[in-house]
Amino acid sequence: MARTADPDSATAQFFVNLGDNQFLNYTGPDAESIGYCVFGKVTSGLDVVQKIGLSATGNMGRHSDVPIKPITIKSAKLVSGEAKTDVKPETKPEAK
Repeated sequence: MARTADPDSATAQFFVNLGDNQFLNYTGPDAESIGYCVFGKVTSGLDVVQKIGLSATGNMGRHSDVPIKPITIKSAKLVSGEAKTDVKPETKPEAK
């Protein structure tokens, strides 16, 4: 979920990641280390998601890497209402 620096501020914006973004993972309880929630999976239409990922981006206000032309998702569906409750956040091994 997209959020401000406050870990509890996520409301409605989300990102679709096209790669493994380790820097977004939970690494500790501090506000700057809390990470971001991953809550879904593209089950069909990945080709559309990848095409969106190729869209030209630029700066908009205080945000960077924002699509220059608006992109609208017209439909998204909840495939299963069952959440995984046994998943624990990944942590990075401590540096030695």
